[in-house]
Amino acid sequence: FRLNIDGLLVYFPYDYIYPEQYSYMLELKRTLDAKGHGVLEMPSGTGKTISLLSLIVAYQRAFPLEVTKLIYCSRTVPEIEKVVEELRKLMEFYAKETEEVNNFLALATVSSLRFGKEVDGKCHSLTASYVRAQRHGNPNQPVCRFYEEFDAVGRQVPLPAGVYNLDDLKDLGRRKGWCPYYLARYSILHANIVVYSYHYLLDPKIADLVSKELAKKSVVVFDEAHNIDNVCIDSMSVNITRRTLDRCQNNVDTLQNTIQRIKETDAAKLREEYRRLVDQLGLSLLTLEQLESPEMLKKIAQIAHQT
Repeated sequence: FRLNIDGLLVYFPYDYIYPEQYSYMLELKRTLDAKGHGVLEMPSGTGKTISLLSLIVAYQRAFPLEVTKLIYCSRTVPEIEKVVEELRKLMEFYAKETEEVNNFLALATVSSLRFGKEVDGKCHSLTASYVRAQRHGNPNQPVCRFYEEFDAVGRQVPLPAGVYNLDDLKDLGRRKGWCPYYLARYSILHANIVVYSYHYLLDPKIADLVSKELAKKSVVVFDEAHNIDNVCIDSMSVNITRRTLDRCQNNVDTLQNTIQRIKETDAAKLREEYRRLVDQLGLSLLTLEQLESPEMLKKIAQIAHQT
């Protein structure tokens, strides 16, 4: 049904609302009006997720220039799937009541996939800019046909209105011949609502690829926010073993020895060239000042011209 939350029309997809949900949405509305940070808490099982989604989506619709995107960060894949399920219900309710649907992309974490590094390496070997540039001179240069098709066509075709998770994007990519990974990255920029793991916003390595171009006028929600500290610690921490340190030391020693050998080899070559020059001049060892005299430089030039 429809609610009036401090003057804001909110569509709520259930037949009953708890008093806690109404209070939660009221405080959330005031937080958005203040354009500041907020910390809100609700007991488990009282409908926090749908309350938050209903209020912020309504706020987006009422103030599209103030809130251009909702970024909903959750901790685990099951929690993300729960948000997606609730959002589907909300969008279906909107479609029934208003015949309008927001674009939405749910991007679940992929860090647990097997062979992730191997897949990333293979993907890069087929989509890197220098690899694609070689294709112009060598038609037999292997490239990723899914990425090429997406780059040629997919960027020009916006996603139809609706709710999409990774499986939906994979199915769409399979039908269109587009790369679902790059389709997801591209769609994040244009979706009204994005749901993904904490790491996509907090881990600098991932955020630099996925989240650096997100709209400035976005509302960012951290669900289960008491886990943020641990996520930040994990993202910014590096585990170094004694074996790694020993290997680093060995590599530094090897590099130092290599540089020393190169220096000694270059010095030996220089001395040999000097001796050979002196032999050709038929003179004894000379000082630098003697070598730079006009008469000697002229003689050196004559020998060089003859050789």
